[in-house]
Amino acid sequence: MNQENILEIKNLSVKFPVTSGFFKRKITDLIAVDGINLEIKKGETLGLVGESGCGKSTIGKAIIKLLKFNSPDVNISGEILINTEDGEIDIVKLKSKDLRKYRGYIQIVFQDPYSSLNPRMSIGQIIEEPLLYHSKMLKKERNERIAYLLEKVGLQAEQAKRYPHEFSGGQRQRVGIARALATNPKLIIADEPVSALDVSIQAQVINLLQDLQSEFNLSILFIAHDLSVVEHISSRIAVMYLGNIIEMGNSNDVYHNPLHPYSKALLSAVPLPRIRKEKVERIILKGDIPTPLNKPSGCGFRTRCPIAQKECAEKYPLLEMKEENHSASCFFC
Repeated sequence: MNQENILEIKNLSVKFPVTSGFFKRKITDLIAVDGINLEIKKGETLGLVGESGCGKSTIGKAIIKLLKFNSPDVNISGEILINTEDGEIDIVKLKSKDLRKYRGYIQIVFQDPYSSLNPRMSIGQIIEEPLLYHSKMLKKERNERIAYLLEKVGLQAEQAKRYPHEFSGGQRQRVGIARALATNPKLIIADEPVSALDVSIQAQVINLLQDLQSEFNLSILFIAHDLSVVEHISSRIAVMYLGNIIEMGNSNDVYHNPLHPYSKALLSAVPLPRIRKEKVERIILKGDIPTPLNKPSGCGFRTRCPIAQKECAEKYPLLEMKEENHSASCFFC
């Protein structure tokens, strides 16, 4: 692994078994993630975008090995390499008892601030929980850490005794961020952290993440479907479609000069403020989104692509460099 990378994903595939009948016999596999490669550098934010169901959240949950708890029969293959003090560790191969040592390196901020916090625990107990498992702090040290983290995310130390229902959605997400920071992680997975919040609150949470990233030298995998949000916070952007990465590059390049036809359609749907004088032609894709249970041959986007040709049905286009630091998975872009 390149020492500049905090995380490197190689040929990751995630397959969920599809069963039928009383005895739940397996009839096929649903391929949620289909052999992707990603790397996240130390101190950078990688934005991962795409339509709902494209597999972006599945990648985030695979990185922290959360999928096995919800779907024990899920098949995860490939490599998820994290750069630790002990060297390069493959998360996929680690058993639960071995993984515990490295869980503090990667933390997650969940999408829904209402269901991700235990309503029976106080805010202080919620933030303290990871410290109980991943540190040897005494009670006094833990209390000091809780007060410090609450102040860092814009809350007050006195609020540690309050419960989640006493907070607004934006405040709850700040608590979720404080919990994620408790173990001094190297990488934070932000799984659509602002999609459940009011627009007025979204900017506050994003600015908070950026400030914390700068202060603690964090790497962030920012998963979202709102491209304007991703462009604001990310240094690089990866675009997903039907389980594959179809475009990747610097944030400015992908947002202002998309190469793949799907990325162009996705960006044309971003609403622009009225003060913007330039007009962006809206691209309307025809046809229905294919199901992961029965993906089209060759390029998965070809059934909706305005420039698809015969070659697109015969083989899958590899993710290749088209411009400097800008790659796309398309034969004709």
